[in-house]
Amino acid sequence: MKMWDRRTRYLWMAAAILLVCGLTAFAQAPAAAPQTAPPAPTPGTPPAQAAPAPAATPAVPAMDAPLDIKAAAPPSTDDLAKGDPGGTKTGTVSDVVASDTKKGLTLADTVNQVGQNRIAINFVWTLITGFLVMFMQAGFALVETGLCRAKNANHTMMMNFMVYGFGLFAFWVCGFAIQMGGGAPYSTLGGINGLNSEYTITLFGKTFGLWGTHGFFMTHGGAYDVGAMVMFLFQMVFMDTALTIVTGAAAERWKYVAFAVSSVFMGALTYPLYANWAWGGGWLSQLGTQFGLGHGYADFAGSGVVHAVGGMTALALSMIIGPRIGKYTRNGKANAMPGHDIVIVLTGCFILAFGWFGFNPGSTLAASGNGALRIGSIAVNTMLAGCTGSFGAILYMWMRYGKPDASMAGNGLLAGLVAITAPSGFVSTVGAAIIGFVAGVLVCVSVEFIERVLKVDDPVGAISVHGTNGLWGVISVGLFADGTSNYGGSWNGVNGNVTGLFYGDPGQLVAQLMGVGTLVGFVFTFSYVANWIIDAVIGQRVPAKDELAGLDIPEMGALGYPEFVLKPEGEAEPAMAGD
Repeated sequence: MKMWDRRTRYLWMAAAILLVCGLTAFAQAPAAAPQTAPPAPTPGTPPAQAAPAPAATPAVPAMDAPLDIKAAAPPSTDDLAKGDPGGTKTGTVSDVVASDTKKGLTLADTVNQVGQNRIAINFVWTLITGFLVMFMQAGFALVETGLCRAKNANHTMMMNFMVYGFGLFAFWVCGFAIQMGGGAPYSTLGGINGLNSEYTITLFGKTFGLWGTHGFFMTHGGAYDVGAMVMFLFQMVFMDTALTIVTGAAAERWKYVAFAVSSVFMGALTYPLYANWAWGGGWLSQLGTQFGLGHGYADFAGSGVVHAVGGMTALALSMIIGPRIGKYTRNGKANAMPGHDIVIVLTGCFILAFGWFGFNPGSTLAASGNGALRIGSIAVNTMLAGCTGSFGAILYMWMRYGKPDASMAGNGLLAGLVAITAPSGFVSTVGAAIIGFVAGVLVCVSVEFIERVLKVDDPVGAISVHGTNGLWGVISVGLFADGTSNYGGSWNGVNGNVTGLFYGDPGQLVAQLMGVGTLVGFVFTFSYVANWIIDAVIGQRVPAKDELAGLDIPEMGALGYPEFVLKPEGEAEPAMAGD
Protein backbone atom coordinates (compact mmCIF):
# COMPACT_ATOMS: atom_id res chain seq x y z
CA MET A 1 0.00 0.00 0.00
CA LYS A 2 2.85 2.31 0.89
CA MET A 3 4.49 1.41 -2.41
CA TRP A 4 1.28 2.39 -4.29
CA ASP A 5 1.01 5.71 -2.39
CA ARG A 6 4.65 6.47 -3.21
CA ARG A 7 4.02 5.77 -6.93
CA THR A 8 0.91 7.96 -6.86
CA ARG A 9 2.86 10.85 -5.38
CA TYR A 10 5.57 10.44 -8.03
CA LEU A 11 2.96 10.49 -10.82
CA TRP A 12 1.33 13.68 -9.49
CA MET A 13 4.73 15.33 -9.08
CA ALA A 14 5.71 14.42 -12.66
CA ALA A 15 2.41 15.70 -14.01
CA ALA A 16 2.82 18.98 -12.12
CA ILE A 17 6.35 19.43 -13.44
CA LEU A 18 5.22 18.74 -17.01
CA LEU A 19 2.32 21.18 -16.66
CA VAL A 20 4.51 23.97 -15.29
CA CYS A 21 7.16 23.42 -17.97
CA GLY A 22 4.52 23.33 -20.68
CA LEU A 23 2.86 26.54 -19.55
CA THR A 24 6.20 28.27 -19.29
CA ALA A 25 7.27 27.14 -22.74
CA PHE A 26 3.91 28.22 -24.23
CA ALA A 27 4.15 31.65 -22.62
CA GLN A 28 7.69 32.24 -23.89
CA ALA A 29 7.45 30.69 -27.38
CA PRO A 30 7.33 33.17 -30.31
CA ALA A 31 4.41 33.10 -32.74
CA ALA A 32 6.22 31.05 -35.36
CA ALA A 33 6.20 27.62 -36.85
CA PRO A 34 7.32 24.95 -34.37
CA GLN A 35 11.01 24.11 -34.49
CA THR A 36 12.27 20.55 -34.40
CA ALA A 37 14.75 19.78 -31.65
CA PRO A 38 18.38 19.42 -32.73
CA PRO A 39 19.74 15.91 -32.74
CA ALA A 40 21.55 14.77 -29.64
CA PRO A 41 25.33 14.99 -29.92
CA THR A 42 27.09 11.74 -30.61
CA PRO A 43 29.73 10.50 -28.15
CA GLY A 44 33.01 12.31 -28.55
CA THR A 45 31.43 15.36 -30.15
CA PRO A 46 32.24 18.61 -28.37
CA PRO A 47 29.22 20.43 -26.96
CA ALA A 48 27.63 22.99 -29.25
CA GLN A 49 28.42 26.60 -28.62
CA ALA A 50 25.65 28.78 -27.32
CA ALA A 51 23.79 30.63 -30.06
CA PRO A 52 24.91 34.23 -30.35
CA ALA A 53 22.49 36.90 -29.30
CA PRO A 54 20.42 38.27 -32.23
CA ALA A 55 21.85 41.36 -33.81
CA ALA A 56 20.13 44.58 -33.05
CA THR A 57 17.61 45.74 -35.68
CA PRO A 58 19.29 48.41 -37.78
CA ALA A 59 17.75 51.82 -37.55
CA VAL A 60 15.44 52.70 -40.43
CA PRO A 61 16.84 55.71 -42.27
CA ALA A 62 14.78 58.85 -42.23
CA MET A 63 12.86 59.54 -45.43
CA ASP A 64 14.85 62.70 -46.04
CA ALA A 65 18.26 61.30 -45.07
CA PRO A 66 20.80 61.01 -47.91
CA LEU A 67 21.42 57.44 -49.09
CA ASP A 68 24.82 55.88 -49.67
CA ILE A 69 24.38 55.02 -53.35
CA LYS A 70 27.89 53.57 -53.51
CA ALA A 71 26.52 50.49 -51.76
CA ALA A 72 24.36 49.85 -54.85
CA ALA A 73 27.56 49.75 -56.97
CA PRO A 74 26.31 51.84 -59.91
CA PRO A 75 28.46 51.53 -63.05
CA SER A 76 31.10 54.15 -63.51
CA THR A 77 31.17 56.63 -66.35
CA ASP A 78 34.03 54.71 -67.92
CA ASP A 79 32.02 51.47 -67.77
CA LEU A 80 29.04 53.12 -69.44
CA ALA A 81 31.27 54.63 -72.12
CA LYS A 82 32.14 51.11 -73.27
CA GLY A 83 28.51 50.44 -74.15
CA ASP A 84 25.96 48.09 -72.62
CA PRO A 85 25.08 45.39 -75.16
CA GLY A 86 23.58 43.12 -72.51
CA GLY A 87 21.46 45.79 -70.83
CA THR A 88 22.93 45.05 -67.40
CA LYS A 89 24.33 48.52 -66.70
CA THR A 90 21.41 50.65 -67.88
CA GLY A 91 18.77 51.65 -65.37
CA THR A 92 20.44 51.77 -61.97
CA VAL A 93 20.36 53.84 -58.83
CA SER A 94 22.13 56.56 -60.79
CA ASP A 95 18.96 57.06 -62.84
CA VAL A 96 16.79 57.85 -59.83
CA VAL A 97 16.30 61.61 -59.75
CA ALA A 98 17.11 63.43 -56.51
CA SER A 99 14.73 66.23 -55.60
CA ASP A 100 17.61 68.16 -53.99
CA THR A 101 20.92 67.71 -55.78
CA LYS A 102 22.83 69.30 -52.90
CA LYS A 103 21.45 66.83 -50.38
CA GLY A 104 21.66 63.87 -52.72
CA LEU A 105 19.37 60.90 -53.17
CA THR A 106 17.05 60.14 -50.26
CA LEU A 107 14.68 57.32 -49.38
CA ALA A 108 11.76 59.64 -50.17
CA ASP A 109 13.16 60.19 -53.66
CA THR A 110 13.35 56.44 -54.20
CA VAL A 111 9.82 55.74 -52.95
CA ASN A 112 8.38 58.60 -55.00
CA GLN A 113 10.17 57.29 -58.07
CA VAL A 114 8.49 53.90 -57.59
CA GLY A 115 5.06 55.52 -57.44
CA GLN A 116 5.76 57.74 -60.43
CA ASN A 117 7.03 54.78 -62.43
CA ARG A 118 3.78 52.92 -61.82
CA ILE A 119 1.68 55.85 -62.98
CA ALA A 120 4.03 56.42 -65.93
CA ILE A 121 3.54 52.80 -67.02
CA ASN A 122 -0.22 53.29 -66.84
CA PHE A 123 -0.02 56.59 -68.73
CA VAL A 124 1.98 55.04 -71.56
CA TRP A 125 -0.25 51.97 -71.75
CA THR A 126 -3.44 54.02 -71.84
CA LEU A 127 -2.08 56.45 -74.43
CA ILE A 128 -0.81 53.71 -76.76
CA THR A 129 -4.08 51.80 -76.59
CA GLY A 130 -5.90 55.07 -77.21
CA PHE A 131 -3.81 55.57 -80.34
CA LEU A 132 -4.88 52.09 -81.51
CA VAL A 133 -8.53 52.97 -81.00
CA MET A 134 -8.06 56.20 -82.94
CA PHE A 135 -6.70 54.15 -85.87
CA MET A 136 -9.97 52.20 -85.89
CA GLN A 137 -11.40 55.27 -87.59
CA ALA A 138 -9.58 54.18 -90.75
CA GLY A 139 -11.14 50.73 -90.45
CA PHE A 140 -14.64 52.13 -90.14
CA ALA A 141 -14.03 54.40 -93.12
CA LEU A 142 -12.97 51.49 -95.33
CA VAL A 143 -15.79 49.18 -94.22
CA GLU A 144 -18.50 51.78 -94.74
CA THR A 145 -17.13 53.13 -98.03
CA GLY A 146 -16.67 49.65 -99.47
CA LEU A 147 -20.22 48.62 -98.56
CA CYS A 148 -21.63 51.70 -100.29
CA ARG A 149 -21.81 52.32 -104.03
CA ALA A 150 -18.91 53.96 -105.85
CA LYS A 151 -20.90 57.10 -106.64
CA ASN A 152 -21.00 57.89 -102.88
CA ALA A 153 -17.41 56.98 -102.00
CA ASN A 154 -16.14 60.53 -101.43
CA HIS A 155 -19.19 61.48 -99.35
CA THR A 156 -19.00 58.36 -97.17
CA MET A 157 -15.26 58.71 -96.64
CA MET A 158 -15.61 62.38 -95.76
CA MET A 159 -18.23 61.63 -93.12
CA ASN A 160 -15.83 59.16 -91.53
CA PHE A 161 -12.98 61.64 -91.80
CA MET A 162 -14.73 64.67 -90.30
CA VAL A 163 -16.72 62.87 -87.64
CA TYR A 164 -13.40 62.72 -85.80
CA GLY A 165 -13.04 66.51 -85.83
CA PHE A 166 -16.68 67.31 -85.08
CA GLY A 167 -16.82 64.83 -82.20
CA LEU A 168 -13.47 65.89 -80.76
CA PHE A 169 -14.46 69.55 -80.67
CA ALA A 170 -17.78 68.85 -78.94
CA PHE A 171 -16.16 66.51 -76.43
CA TRP A 172 -13.48 69.09 -75.60
CA VAL A 173 -16.04 71.85 -75.06
CA CYS A 174 -18.42 69.99 -72.76
CA GLY A 175 -18.73 66.27 -73.49
CA PHE A 176 -15.80 65.18 -71.35
CA ALA A 177 -16.95 67.29 -68.42
CA ILE A 178 -20.45 65.81 -68.58
CA GLN A 179 -19.08 62.29 -68.81
CA MET A 180 -16.12 62.21 -66.43
CA GLY A 181 -16.32 65.44 -64.44
CA GLY A 182 -17.70 63.84 -61.30
CA GLY A 183 -16.14 60.40 -61.09
CA ALA A 184 -12.80 61.04 -59.38
CA PRO A 185 -10.63 59.56 -58.03
CA TYR A 186 -9.27 57.57 -60.97
CA SER A 187 -6.51 55.82 -59.04
CA THR A 188 -4.69 54.12 -61.92
CA LEU A 189 -3.94 57.50 -63.52
CA GLY A 190 -2.84 59.32 -60.39
CA GLY A 191 -6.24 60.28 -59.01
CA ILE A 192 -7.29 63.21 -61.25
CA ASN A 193 -8.98 64.51 -58.11
CA GLY A 194 -10.15 67.73 -59.72
CA LEU A 195 -12.88 65.85 -61.61
CA ASN A 196 -14.95 65.44 -58.48
CA SER A 197 -18.20 67.32 -59.02
CA GLU A 198 -21.32 65.39 -60.04
CA TYR A 199 -24.81 66.84 -60.36
CA THR A 200 -27.12 64.54 -58.40
CA ILE A 201 -30.77 64.19 -57.45
CA THR A 202 -32.29 62.32 -54.50
CA LEU A 203 -35.17 59.92 -55.01
CA PHE A 204 -36.55 57.46 -52.45
CA GLY A 205 -33.74 58.42 -50.12
CA LYS A 206 -31.12 57.42 -52.70
CA THR A 207 -28.67 59.69 -54.51
CA PHE A 208 -28.49 59.40 -58.29
CA GLY A 209 -25.63 60.91 -60.27
CA LEU A 210 -26.72 62.48 -63.57
CA TRP A 211 -23.77 64.36 -65.08
CA GLY A 212 -20.37 65.78 -64.23
CA THR A 213 -19.76 69.51 -63.80
CA HIS A 214 -15.95 69.81 -63.84
CA GLY A 215 -13.69 69.75 -66.88
CA PHE A 216 -15.20 72.08 -69.48
CA PHE A 217 -12.63 73.03 -72.15
CA MET A 218 -10.17 70.83 -70.22
CA THR A 219 -9.31 73.78 -67.97
CA HIS A 220 -12.22 74.09 -65.56
CA GLY A 221 -12.29 72.42 -62.17
CA GLY A 222 -8.80 70.95 -62.09
CA ALA A 223 -8.96 69.40 -65.56
CA TYR A 224 -5.67 71.05 -66.57
CA ASP A 225 -3.89 67.99 -65.24
CA VAL A 226 -1.55 65.42 -66.77
CA GLY A 227 -3.74 62.49 -65.76
CA ALA A 228 -6.88 64.22 -67.00
CA MET A 229 -5.28 64.69 -70.41
CA VAL A 230 -4.57 60.96 -70.67
CA MET A 231 -8.14 60.20 -69.65
CA PHE A 232 -9.50 62.73 -72.16
CA LEU A 233 -7.64 61.22 -75.09
CA PHE A 234 -8.73 57.70 -74.25
CA GLN A 235 -12.37 58.58 -73.64
CA MET A 236 -12.51 60.83 -76.71
CA VAL A 237 -11.58 58.07 -79.18
CA PHE A 238 -14.26 55.84 -77.63
CA MET A 239 -16.83 58.59 -78.11
CA ASP A 240 -15.75 59.00 -81.72
CA THR A 241 -16.31 55.29 -82.34
CA ALA A 242 -19.95 55.68 -81.28
CA LEU A 243 -20.42 58.63 -83.63
CA THR A 244 -18.93 56.74 -86.57
CA ILE A 245 -21.52 53.96 -86.25
CA VAL A 246 -24.27 56.39 -87.25
CA THR A 247 -22.56 57.44 -90.49
CA GLY A 248 -22.75 53.89 -91.83
CA ALA A 249 -26.46 53.41 -91.17
CA ALA A 250 -27.39 56.75 -92.80
CA ALA A 251 -24.95 56.53 -95.71
CA GLU A 252 -25.90 57.34 -99.30
CA ARG A 253 -28.73 59.75 -98.43
CA TRP A 254 -27.61 61.89 -95.43
CA LYS A 255 -27.16 65.60 -95.98
CA TYR A 256 -23.63 66.58 -94.99
CA VAL A 257 -24.60 69.65 -92.98
CA ALA A 258 -27.13 67.60 -91.02
CA PHE A 259 -24.45 64.98 -90.38
CA ALA A 260 -22.19 67.70 -88.95
CA VAL A 261 -24.85 69.10 -86.61
CA SER A 262 -26.03 65.67 -85.48
CA SER A 263 -22.47 64.52 -84.77
CA VAL A 264 -21.66 67.58 -82.67
CA PHE A 265 -24.86 67.09 -80.66
CA MET A 266 -24.12 63.42 -80.05
CA GLY A 267 -20.53 64.09 -78.98
CA ALA A 268 -21.57 66.91 -76.69
CA LEU A 269 -24.61 65.39 -75.00
CA THR A 270 -26.09 62.01 -76.01
CA TYR A 271 -22.98 59.90 -75.63
CA PRO A 272 -21.55 61.69 -72.55
CA LEU A 273 -24.80 61.34 -70.59
CA TYR A 274 -24.99 57.57 -70.85
CA ALA A 275 -21.22 57.25 -70.44
CA ASN A 276 -21.47 59.22 -67.20
CA TRP A 277 -24.17 56.93 -65.86
CA ALA A 278 -22.00 53.89 -66.59
CA TRP A 279 -18.38 55.07 -66.21
CA GLY A 280 -18.40 58.51 -64.61
CA GLY A 281 -19.97 57.66 -61.26
CA GLY A 282 -23.56 58.06 -62.45
CA TRP A 283 -26.67 56.22 -61.34
CA LEU A 284 -26.27 53.02 -63.34
CA SER A 285 -22.88 52.38 -61.77
CA GLN A 286 -24.47 52.91 -58.34
CA LEU A 287 -27.06 50.12 -58.65
CA GLY A 288 -24.80 47.86 -56.60
CA THR A 289 -24.09 50.25 -53.73
CA GLN A 290 -27.61 51.71 -53.67
CA PHE A 291 -29.79 48.66 -54.33
CA GLY A 292 -27.53 45.64 -53.93
CA LEU A 293 -27.75 44.65 -57.59
CA GLY A 294 -24.43 42.88 -58.07
CA HIS A 295 -21.64 45.38 -58.71
CA GLY A 296 -23.92 47.83 -60.45
CA TYR A 297 -24.08 48.14 -64.21
CA ALA A 298 -20.79 46.69 -65.48
CA ASP A 299 -19.62 47.52 -69.01
CA PHE A 300 -15.89 46.89 -69.10
CA ALA A 301 -15.01 48.50 -72.44
CA GLY A 302 -18.30 49.72 -73.88
CA SER A 303 -20.64 47.24 -75.58
CA GLY A 304 -23.38 49.46 -74.20
CA VAL A 305 -21.67 52.80 -73.67
CA VAL A 306 -20.06 52.93 -77.12
CA HIS A 307 -21.67 50.42 -79.46
CA ALA A 308 -25.27 50.25 -78.31
CA VAL A 309 -25.43 54.05 -77.92
CA GLY A 310 -24.20 54.33 -81.51
CA GLY A 311 -26.55 51.57 -82.67
CA MET A 312 -29.64 53.04 -81.00
CA THR A 313 -28.85 56.48 -82.43
CA ALA A 314 -28.34 54.92 -85.86
CA LEU A 315 -31.73 53.20 -85.63
CA ALA A 316 -33.47 56.43 -84.64
CA LEU A 317 -31.88 58.40 -87.47
CA SER A 318 -32.50 55.69 -90.06
CA MET A 319 -36.19 55.65 -89.18
CA ILE A 320 -36.38 59.43 -89.62
CA ILE A 321 -34.35 59.63 -92.82
CA GLY A 322 -36.02 56.68 -94.54
CA PRO A 323 -34.66 54.04 -96.94
CA ARG A 324 -32.61 54.73 -100.05
CA ILE A 325 -34.50 55.15 -103.31
CA GLY A 326 -34.97 51.73 -104.84
CA LYS A 327 -34.35 49.74 -101.67
CA TYR A 328 -37.94 48.48 -101.43
CA THR A 329 -40.49 47.55 -104.05
CA ARG A 330 -44.06 48.81 -103.87
CA ASN A 331 -44.94 45.54 -102.15
CA GLY A 332 -42.27 46.10 -99.51
CA LYS A 333 -39.78 43.53 -100.74
CA ALA A 334 -36.17 44.49 -100.06
CA ASN A 335 -33.83 44.80 -103.03
CA ALA A 336 -30.14 44.01 -102.69
CA MET A 337 -27.91 47.08 -103.14
CA PRO A 338 -24.38 45.66 -102.94
CA GLY A 339 -21.34 47.76 -102.15
CA HIS A 340 -18.64 48.47 -104.69
CA ASP A 341 -15.50 46.94 -103.11
CA ILE A 342 -15.46 43.92 -100.83
CA VAL A 343 -11.64 44.02 -100.73
CA ILE A 344 -11.51 47.28 -98.81
CA VAL A 345 -14.42 46.09 -96.64
CA LEU A 346 -12.47 43.10 -95.35
CA THR A 347 -9.28 45.17 -95.11
CA GLY A 348 -11.22 47.57 -92.89
CA CYS A 349 -12.40 44.65 -90.76
CA PHE A 350 -8.79 43.59 -90.18
CA ILE A 351 -7.87 47.14 -89.15
CA LEU A 352 -10.79 47.22 -86.73
CA ALA A 353 -9.83 43.85 -85.23
CA PHE A 354 -6.31 45.17 -84.69
CA GLY A 355 -7.61 48.37 -83.09
CA TRP A 356 -9.77 46.34 -80.73
CA PHE A 357 -6.59 45.31 -78.92
CA GLY A 358 -6.54 48.91 -77.74
CA PHE A 359 -10.27 49.07 -77.15
CA ASN A 360 -10.62 46.21 -74.69
CA PRO A 361 -7.24 45.65 -72.96
CA GLY A 362 -6.74 49.43 -72.77
CA SER A 363 -9.90 49.79 -70.71
CA THR A 364 -7.99 48.64 -67.65
CA LEU A 365 -6.49 52.17 -67.80
CA ALA A 366 -3.42 50.49 -66.35
CA ALA A 367 -0.71 47.92 -66.95
CA SER A 368 0.57 48.00 -63.36
CA GLY A 369 -1.41 47.29 -60.21
CA ASN A 370 -5.17 46.99 -59.61
CA GLY A 371 -5.39 43.63 -61.37
CA ALA A 372 -4.09 45.15 -64.59
CA LEU A 373 -2.07 42.07 -65.51
CA ARG A 374 -5.36 40.64 -66.73
CA ILE A 375 -4.72 42.57 -69.95
CA GLY A 376 -3.41 39.33 -71.49
CA SER A 377 -6.66 37.52 -70.73
CA ILE A 378 -8.68 40.42 -72.10
CA ALA A 379 -6.69 40.40 -75.35
CA VAL A 380 -7.18 36.65 -75.83
CA ASN A 381 -10.91 36.94 -75.08
CA THR A 382 -11.12 39.66 -77.71
CA MET A 383 -9.39 37.52 -80.34
CA LEU A 384 -11.55 34.49 -79.62
CA ALA A 385 -14.87 36.31 -79.75
CA GLY A 386 -14.01 37.89 -83.08
CA CYS A 387 -12.97 34.51 -84.43
CA THR A 388 -16.11 32.66 -83.31
CA GLY A 389 -18.24 35.62 -84.43
CA SER A 390 -17.06 35.17 -88.00
CA PHE A 391 -17.62 31.41 -87.62
CA GLY A 392 -21.20 31.94 -86.50
CA ALA A 393 -22.02 34.35 -89.33
CA ILE A 394 -20.43 32.33 -92.12
CA LEU A 395 -22.06 29.10 -90.95
CA TYR A 396 -25.47 30.77 -90.76
CA MET A 397 -25.19 32.23 -94.26
CA TRP A 398 -23.77 28.98 -95.69
CA MET A 399 -26.58 26.88 -94.25
CA ARG A 400 -29.35 29.34 -95.11
CA TYR A 401 -28.28 30.52 -98.56
CA GLY A 402 -25.85 27.86 -99.71
CA LYS A 403 -22.83 30.18 -99.97
CA PRO A 404 -20.52 31.85 -97.44
CA ASP A 405 -21.12 35.58 -97.66
CA ALA A 406 -17.99 37.76 -97.45
CA SER A 407 -19.65 40.92 -96.15
CA MET A 408 -21.55 39.01 -93.46
CA ALA A 409 -18.37 37.17 -92.46
CA GLY A 410 -16.80 40.57 -91.88
CA ASN A 411 -19.83 41.77 -89.95
CA GLY A 412 -19.75 38.54 -87.94
CA LEU A 413 -16.16 39.30 -86.92
CA LEU A 414 -17.18 42.81 -85.85
CA ALA A 415 -20.30 41.52 -84.07
CA GLY A 416 -18.20 39.15 -81.98
CA LEU A 417 -15.81 41.97 -81.10
CA VAL A 418 -18.70 44.26 -80.16
CA ALA A 419 -20.31 41.61 -77.98
CA ILE A 420 -17.11 40.78 -76.06
CA THR A 421 -16.35 44.44 -75.37
CA ALA A 422 -18.46 44.65 -72.18
CA PRO A 423 -17.59 41.23 -70.70
CA SER A 424 -13.97 41.01 -71.90
CA GLY A 425 -12.57 41.86 -68.46
CA PHE A 426 -14.85 39.49 -66.55
CA VAL A 427 -15.13 36.17 -68.45
CA SER A 428 -13.08 33.10 -69.29
CA THR A 429 -11.98 32.11 -72.79
CA VAL A 430 -14.83 29.58 -72.99
CA GLY A 431 -17.34 32.30 -72.17
CA ALA A 432 -15.73 34.60 -74.74
CA ALA A 433 -15.99 31.95 -77.46
CA ILE A 434 -19.67 31.35 -76.73
CA ILE A 435 -20.47 35.07 -76.60
CA GLY A 436 -18.75 35.64 -79.95
CA PHE A 437 -20.45 32.71 -81.70
CA VAL A 438 -23.90 33.82 -80.55
CA ALA A 439 -23.10 37.34 -81.80
CA GLY A 440 -22.13 35.99 -85.24
CA VAL A 441 -25.48 34.26 -85.66
CA LEU A 442 -27.37 37.13 -84.06
CA VAL A 443 -26.03 39.73 -86.49
CA CYS A 444 -27.36 37.76 -89.48
CA VAL A 445 -30.80 37.30 -87.92
CA SER A 446 -30.90 40.96 -86.88
CA VAL A 447 -29.98 42.23 -90.37
CA GLU A 448 -32.85 40.23 -91.86
CA PHE A 449 -35.30 41.38 -89.19
CA ILE A 450 -34.42 45.07 -89.43
CA GLU A 451 -34.48 45.06 -93.23
CA ARG A 452 -37.53 42.86 -93.83
CA VAL A 453 -39.73 43.38 -90.78
CA LEU A 454 -38.91 46.87 -89.53
CA LYS A 455 -38.31 48.09 -93.10
CA VAL A 456 -35.30 50.11 -91.95
CA ASP A 457 -32.54 50.53 -94.53
CA ASP A 458 -29.04 50.12 -93.11
CA PRO A 459 -26.47 49.95 -95.93
CA VAL A 460 -23.64 48.53 -93.79
CA GLY A 461 -25.51 46.60 -91.07
CA ALA A 462 -24.35 49.01 -88.36
CA ILE A 463 -27.57 48.75 -86.32
CA SER A 464 -27.25 44.97 -86.11
CA VAL A 465 -23.49 44.86 -85.55
CA HIS A 466 -23.35 47.57 -82.91
CA GLY A 467 -26.89 48.02 -81.62
CA THR A 468 -28.14 44.44 -81.38
CA ASN A 469 -24.82 42.95 -80.36
CA GLY A 470 -24.00 45.85 -78.09
CA LEU A 471 -27.12 44.92 -76.11
CA TRP A 472 -26.14 41.24 -76.22
CA GLY A 473 -22.70 42.11 -74.87
CA VAL A 474 -24.22 44.01 -71.95
CA ILE A 475 -26.51 41.09 -71.09
CA SER A 476 -23.69 38.55 -71.39
CA VAL A 477 -21.84 40.19 -68.48
CA GLY A 478 -24.79 39.27 -66.26
CA LEU A 479 -24.58 35.68 -67.47
CA PHE A 480 -20.93 34.74 -68.01
CA ALA A 481 -18.88 36.88 -65.56
CA ASP A 482 -17.02 34.20 -63.59
CA GLY A 483 -15.93 36.14 -60.50
CA THR A 484 -12.18 35.71 -61.06
CA SER A 485 -11.29 39.26 -62.11
CA ASN A 486 -9.87 41.50 -59.41
CA TYR A 487 -9.46 45.18 -60.18
CA GLY A 488 -8.30 46.53 -56.87
CA GLY A 489 -10.66 44.29 -54.89
CA SER A 490 -13.90 45.99 -55.94
CA TRP A 491 -15.95 47.29 -58.87
CA ASN A 492 -18.19 50.34 -58.75
CA GLY A 493 -17.60 50.60 -55.03
CA VAL A 494 -18.78 47.03 -54.28
CA ASN A 495 -16.19 44.72 -52.76
CA GLY A 496 -15.41 41.46 -54.52
CA ASN A 497 -15.48 40.51 -58.18
CA VAL A 498 -18.18 40.85 -60.84
CA THR A 499 -20.10 37.57 -61.04
CA GLY A 500 -22.92 36.65 -63.40
CA LEU A 501 -26.00 34.46 -63.13
CA PHE A 502 -24.26 31.26 -64.24
CA TYR A 503 -21.75 31.70 -61.41
CA GLY A 504 -24.19 32.59 -58.65
CA ASP A 505 -25.21 36.28 -58.77
CA PRO A 506 -28.62 36.96 -60.38
CA GLY A 507 -28.47 40.56 -59.15
CA GLN A 508 -25.77 41.35 -61.71
CA LEU A 509 -28.06 40.28 -64.53
CA VAL A 510 -30.78 42.60 -63.21
CA ALA A 511 -28.34 45.52 -63.23
CA GLN A 512 -27.35 44.70 -66.81
CA LEU A 513 -30.98 44.53 -67.92
CA MET A 514 -31.59 47.96 -66.40
CA GLY A 515 -28.73 49.24 -68.56
CA VAL A 516 -30.35 47.66 -71.62
CA GLY A 517 -33.67 49.27 -70.74
CA THR A 518 -31.98 52.65 -70.46
CA LEU A 519 -30.32 52.23 -73.85
CA VAL A 520 -33.54 51.28 -75.60
CA GLY A 521 -35.80 53.60 -73.62
CA PHE A 522 -33.75 56.75 -73.09
CA VAL A 523 -30.94 56.77 -75.68
CA PHE A 524 -33.18 55.76 -78.60
CA THR A 525 -35.91 58.23 -77.63
CA PHE A 526 -33.52 61.08 -76.91
CA SER A 527 -31.71 60.52 -80.21
CA TYR A 528 -34.96 60.30 -82.15
CA VAL A 529 -36.27 63.58 -80.74
CA ALA A 530 -32.95 65.39 -81.30
CA ASN A 531 -32.63 64.23 -84.91
CA TRP A 532 -36.31 64.97 -85.61
CA ILE A 533 -35.66 68.56 -84.52
CA ILE A 534 -32.59 68.74 -86.78
CA ASP A 535 -34.69 67.37 -89.62
CA ALA A 536 -37.36 70.00 -89.02
CA VAL A 537 -34.84 72.85 -88.95
CA ILE A 538 -32.31 72.04 -91.69
CA GLY A 539 -33.47 68.74 -93.17
CA GLN A 540 -31.70 65.40 -92.82
CA ARG A 541 -32.03 63.97 -96.33
CA VAL A 542 -30.55 65.04 -99.66
CA PRO A 543 -32.86 65.76 -102.64
CA ALA A 544 -33.90 62.71 -104.67
CA LYS A 545 -32.05 63.86 -107.81
CA ASP A 546 -28.80 64.17 -105.84
CA GLU A 547 -29.26 60.74 -104.33
CA LEU A 548 -29.81 59.17 -107.75
CA ALA A 549 -26.79 60.93 -109.22
CA GLY A 550 -24.59 60.07 -106.27
CA LEU A 551 -23.62 62.37 -103.43
CA ASP A 552 -19.99 62.92 -104.40
CA ILE A 553 -20.62 65.81 -106.80
CA PRO A 554 -23.75 67.42 -105.26
CA GLU A 555 -22.50 67.26 -101.65
CA MET A 556 -18.71 67.18 -101.91
CA GLY A 557 -17.95 68.71 -105.32
CA ALA A 558 -15.65 65.90 -106.46
CA LEU A 559 -15.89 62.23 -107.34
CA GLY A 560 -14.23 59.65 -105.20
CA TYR A 561 -13.12 57.84 -108.35
CA PRO A 562 -12.79 60.52 -111.05
CA GLU A 563 -11.31 58.12 -113.60
CA PHE A 564 -14.10 55.57 -113.25
CA VAL A 565 -16.96 55.51 -115.74
CA LEU A 566 -19.87 55.11 -113.36
CA LYS A 567 -22.97 53.37 -114.60
CA PRO A 568 -25.78 55.96 -114.44
CA GLU A 569 -28.54 55.25 -111.98
CA GLY A 570 -31.76 54.41 -113.79
CA GLU A 571 -35.11 55.64 -112.72
CA ALA A 572 -36.36 54.21 -109.47
CA GLU A 573 -39.49 52.81 -111.08
CA PRO A 574 -38.02 49.57 -112.50
CA ALA A 575 -36.42 48.66 -109.18
CA MET A 576 -39.51 49.50 -107.21
CA ALA A 577 -41.95 47.71 -109.49
CA GLY A 578 -40.94 44.21 -108.44
CA ASP A 579 -43.32 41.71 -107.03
